[in-house]
Amino acid sequence: MQIKIKTGSYKIRGKDVELTGMVFPLVEHFKVGAQGGYVTVDGRAIAGFPDRNIKIKVDGPNDYEKTSAKTTKRKETDEETVERLRERFEILEDMTKACKKGTVRAMIVTGPPGVGKSFGVEKVLAKHELVHDIAGDERPMKFEFVKGAMSAIGLYCKLFNYADKDNVLVFDDCDSVLQDDLSLNILKAALDSKKSRRICWNTDSFKLRNEGVPDHFEFKGSAIFITNIKFDHVKSKKLRDHLLAIESRCHYIDLTIDTEREKMLRIKQIVGDGMLKDHQLPEEVHEEVVDFIDINKKGLRELSLRTVLKVADLAKAFPSNWQAMAENTVLRRS
Repeated sequence: MQIKIKTGSYKIRGKDVELTGMVFPLVEHFKVGAQGGYVTVDGRAIAGFPDRNIKIKVDGPNDYEKTSAKTTKRKETDEETVERLRERFEILEDMTKACKKGTVRAMIVTGPPGVGKSFGVEKVLAKHELVHDIAGDERPMKFEFVKGAMSAIGLYCKLFNYADKDNVLVFDDCDSVLQDDLSLNILKAALDSKKSRRICWNTDSFKLRNEGVPDHFEFKGSAIFITNIKFDHVKSKKLRDHLLAIESRCHYIDLTIDTEREKMLRIKQIVGDGMLKDHQLPEEVHEEVVDFIDINKKGLRELSLRTVLKVADLAKAFPSNWQAMAENTVLRRS
């Protein structure tokens, strides 16, 4: 059923937006809650609204009516898109802080390459590293980024080394641990929702004896998985069942950015937030790099933050002819 709002509003990113005349798919009729009356509609149907059911503030059932009209078509503005993307990545940073504190045990961060999944997590944990260094703390760091391949016994040892509370292991594109039965069973034990998370290795191992790792221990740390794998797209039923068991133990953040427009707005936002600060380039060069990406976005080998960094590297290395260098390295041949 479709309904047309006669009088009503919804708060989008802190601002009350009047919805008079807009048509939504109805989810649930008028109710009264702690903050007043509302009607529940499907926000996913209209651009700029959250991808979930939303409560539109109305005074009573007479503030909306049944209609045969189609759902309102609305184009999300650039400012709204930037704020939506910023909010999503700020949630990633807040969840990373919660993992560091130990209040969140595990998180999966998925999405296409080059959108800034690792950047957000690294930014938060780097602040902890800075505080660690300033304090002159000589104890080992309480987090580590694990990249590349890893065996099941290597995973067991790594979890032991970061088993204490407030420790964080970040598996960044370390997809081998998500594609191996034994590794997945170890992770299920490490991320269990029970109060005590006991992990065991019940076969004889020279590696464990050599490194002084016990055959069982309690894991109190947190884990973050940064991956391009879409769990529900995995073809193997056996592997998919394992991954769903891992997903059920984790908070799941999907940072998929689907359109060229969204990717470009994300690039402009994150460069504006200081992504290229370490390159020590003049501000106008930052703008020139973004303009080069924008103008040539359809011809790039990859429209991503990684490409921005590649072009910025060229601007630093070849100040006088970086654009010619970029044309020959990041653009596809026609």
